[in-house]
Amino acid sequence: NQSQQFEARLVLVEIVESPSVFFQGMQGSVLPVVVSHGEGRVNWETEHDNAISSGHVLHYVDHHHRQTERYPFNPNGSVGGVTAFTSEDGRALIMMPHPERVFLSKQLSWSDPMLKGQTYSPWMRMFESVFRYVSA
Repeated sequence: NQSQQFEARLVLVEIVESPSVFFQGMQGSVLPVVVSHGEGRVNWETEHDNAISSGHVLHYVDHHHRQTERYPFNPNGSVGGVTAFTSEDGRALIMMPHPERVFLSKQLSWSDPMLKGQTYSPWMRMFESVFRYVSA
C-alpha cells in the first residue's frame, strides 16, 4: 500500500461492464465493500492501458462516485483506482476488496438506508450470479 500501513475499513467501488460471470446485472453499481490488507496495490509498468480495457471489473470511487487514485478513497494507491480483473471468458476473477465479508446487511458498518430490514446486502447478488452460472 502507498499508505505503508494495514488498511481495514469500508470503501466504495464501482462495478463496470465486463464479461465477468460474478457481476452479471450489477454493472453501474456503486457499493461499499471491506478492504483488509497491507498489500494490494495494482502496480504495472507497461500494460496499464491494455489491462484497463481488457479485464477491468471494479475500481475505487470517491464520495462523488468518481474513479480515484486519491487516498483514503483508494486505500492502496492502485493506478486508475483499479481493484479487480476478470479473464476474457469471465470465469476467473482476481480482486482485493472482500465482498464475502459484507454479503449480509448487518455486516456493513454503513449502508444505504433503503437496505434497512433486508437480510442480504447488494453483494449477495454476486454469489447468486456465480451459483446460477455453475448450476446451468
